[in-house]
Amino acid sequence: MTSKVSAKQMNEFFLENFKGDRGTLPDISLAEADHVIMKATMGVQNLRPGGFVSGPTQMALSDHIAYAVIFTRLGITPMALTSNLNIDFLRPLQGQTVTVEGKMIKLGRALAVIAVEISGDNDKIASRATVTYALPQSA
Repeated sequence: MTSKVSAKQMNEFFLENFKGDRGTLPDISLAEADHVIMKATMGVQNLRPGGFVSGPTQMALSDHIAYAVIFTRLGITPMALTSNLNIDFLRPLQGQTVTVEGKMIKLGRALAVIAVEISGDNDKIASRATVTYALPQSA
């Protein structure tokens, strides 16, 4: 099965719809059915003392990729909303560029559950998240 939306289309959607001073948006490099990989460049706004990537940044990256994973199956779905995000910080995350990988665990009628792994320079998993999205229901 192929993705309903290409990596390029996802990047364009995020660039057009998510503006602000959060820094550079992550770049989605792979979009296939139920699976997305993206790279994110870290700036000073993403770091905490010691040069570690902050927890809120890692949570935002987890949420971002989970949203994109849903697009691979449903197409661009602006009204899909985060319902739950649970993250385990396994080790400190360092690196100017981090890799984020998301995989669909379950897609139901009302909810989608996505597994996320984030790694830094050493390619070891620094955090792992499970993100649940509520899917829009037709009236």
